[in-house]
Amino acid sequence: MIDLYFWPTPNGWKASIALEEMGLPYTTHLINIGKGDQFDPEFLKIAPNNRMPAIVDPDGPDGEPISVFESGAILMYLARKTRRFYGETERDRIAVEEWLMWQMGGVGPMAGQAHHFLKYAPQLDPPQDLPYAKDRYRTEVGRLYGVLDRRLAENEYVAGDFYSIADMSIWGWASLWEGQQQVLEDKPHFTRWLETVSARPGVQAGRALHAELRGDHRDKQSQSNLFKR
Repeated sequence: MIDLYFWPTPNGWKASIALEEMGLPYTTHLINIGKGDQFDPEFLKIAPNNRMPAIVDPDGPDGEPISVFESGAILMYLARKTRRFYGETERDRIAVEEWLMWQMGGVGPMAGQAHHFLKYAPQLDPPQDLPYAKDRYRTEVGRLYGVLDRRLAENEYVAGDFYSIADMSIWGWASLWEGQQQVLEDKPHFTRWLETVSARPGVQAGRALHAELRGDHRDKQSQSNLFKR
């Protein structure tokens, strides 16, 4: 039974979706990022960067327990463990890793910054309504989604004709396109892909995990824990 350290965010969904898609049994341990659970010394032993998700697999390499932090590393570990969603050939795996790294270095950070400056920063005390930052990250997310749309014009899924951990990694952030102030009318292939992935039972189950706990983090304590520590 894998232990999942989780909060319902786009990064958390990567791990919960993967576990559901792969049919791996898991126990969820909530890490309330608004309350600062990510700074607990016991959690830091598993995730030294004070970020969730993280997992502990009691049946790790050679049958020994292992902890894994960073969402991309978790996806790669679970795909290797189950031999699923990583493609069949070395060329497949290279494509999966390219687009997984593209998400980790591009979509995730840029969409996260777009959410911050468009949604949260104007509500801070004092408000930080910064037109340059808002436009910078809104525009960069749009550029990245344009890259994705062009890729999906030629491929059913991100890495090719097969569903993979690369799709799992991108979907959570991409599904929140409205909060990033994006439009879909000019991205038909991106739209098709979003609908296809959203219909998967594993994605729906992973996204629904403790969905009732998602909040807007408007209180000062949550903002301090999330943005100032």
